[in-house]
Amino acid sequence: MIYIYNDFGGTHTTSIAAAYHLHILRLTSLTKSDILLVPYFNQLTKKEAGHILFHGTDDENNPVYTIGRRSSKYVVPALTDLSTILLNRYGEREKIIISNTSPTVPPLMTAGGFFSRELGIDWIGVPLLVKGALQCHEIIYHLVQETKQVAKASPDQVVVLENKKYQFKIGKEDKPWK
Repeated sequence: MIYIYNDFGGTHTTSIAAAYHLHILRLTSLTKSDILLVPYFNQLTKKEAGHILFHGTDDENNPVYTIGRRSSKYVVPALTDLSTILLNRYGEREKIIISNTSPTVPPLMTAGGFFSRELGIDWIGVPLLVKGALQCHEIIYHLVQETKQVAKASPDQVVVLENKKYQFKIGKEDKPWK
């Protein structure tokens, strides 16, 4: 299987998802330094959007990638079609799983990403990103676990997961994944 996590910028929730998938992060109390040490976290620029970045291979020898799609609604369909073409052309029995992490993004992370990546104001953006990551990291963990389960269970070679049920919600009940 090949896993590709995607979101707007490809540098925050996708990086955390890849880190959970690869067991770089564990579902424990995360610290600011844990988050900031996640590979690619808050490090990518607009120029790197659309590039598929390799993060490593998981414990079942499956490669894990991420991609930032920016505001293009065409990236995932293009990835899906290209995957299908290559699998059919070369007779591969590989599965490709494309999982959207965007629904897990809390408002603090959106604001932090804007200040840090778009405006270059890290002294405002990074603290907001860290607080946002602390808010949503458990949701991302659950999304990764479900992505792995669906990947194993699906008969399809190319699986696209929109993950709408993980839509981050603000309110007194902070259980947005249920």
